[in-house]
Parts: sequence; structure tokens; C-alpha cells
Amino acid sequence: MSTPTLTAAVTIPGESLARVELAPVAVDLLRSLWQEHGPLMIHQSGGCCDGSSPMVFMAGEFITSDQDVRLGRFDLAEPGQPEQPLDFWMSVEQFAYWSHTFLTVDVVPGRGSGFSAEAPRGVRFLIRSRLMETAEPFAGPTTATTQPPTAEPVATETRPESVPA
Repeated sequence: MSTPTLTAAVTIPGESLARVELAPVAVDLLRSLWQEHGPLMIHQSGGCCDGSSPMVFMAGEFITSDQDVRLGRFDLAEPGQPEQPLDFWMSVEQFAYWSHTFLTVDVVPGRGSGFSAEAPRGVRFLIRSRLMETAEPFAGPTTATTQPPTAEPVATETRPESVPA
């Protein structure tokens, strides 16, 4: 029996559509990591380099704040087993850019971040994205633990047409 894709429960108040799923290979790897480390969480930051990949931490090892949005919650447990909740978090700044996309967490060969739980296994988590099928309802994060992303325009540098010599 192959592992199915796992879709997260909706966790943003006012929304009814899931925003994130785990590819079957990601489900298998996360279950294995759970057996090795216990409860886990995923965080997707807006950083550069390794920080732009989803990173898996032991639950409570990475502290979230009002600068993070919980996009969904998975239950990694096999059918008939006790619940194994796994929250997927994203920085508010990154969410502002990706709010219109549906995310799939996948696994590919390669070295990921030394801070992420899968790093010693020679694989890394990767986000694949596609546009959401509808623009409704993108309520955005509104819970007490999250703040909505700002809708301010991105600052651009303006230069005078001529610079005095």
C-alpha cells in the first residue's frame, strides 16, 4: 500500500481552503523523523539560502511569534494510531508573497540545512507551488498569534535623471 498525499487542515480563521499538502515521500520521511525525534513542526522562512527551504524542527525547538502564520496542521499518524500533529508555519513576510499559492512539501536528493532534522539523511525538503484555484477566501492570518501581512507597496529606489557634477 502506497502512502497517499496528505492535505493539511485549514488553520487560518475565515478560510475554507487548504493551503498546503505533503507529497507521499514527504509523509514517509516525516513519519520516520517523528519515530526518531518525537513531535515535529515545519517552518518556512523568507530567508536566503538554506532559510528559503522548509525546515523541520522538533516541536518547541523553533519558537514562533506574531511574525509567523500557521498555514495548516497535518496528522502524520497511520490509520488507527494516536494523533501525530505537525504544524506548518511560514513567516508573515513570506506569506505576503505566497498568499495566492497552494504549497506542496516534497523531498529531493541533496544536502539541506544543517538545522533541519532531515539533513543527515542526504535529502532535503522542497516547496513546490501552484496558483490557488480561486482568490476566495484569502482571509489572511487574523488570530491572536499572528498578524496580517501588510499590503504596502514594495519600496523602489528612485534616482534623479541627472546628477550634478
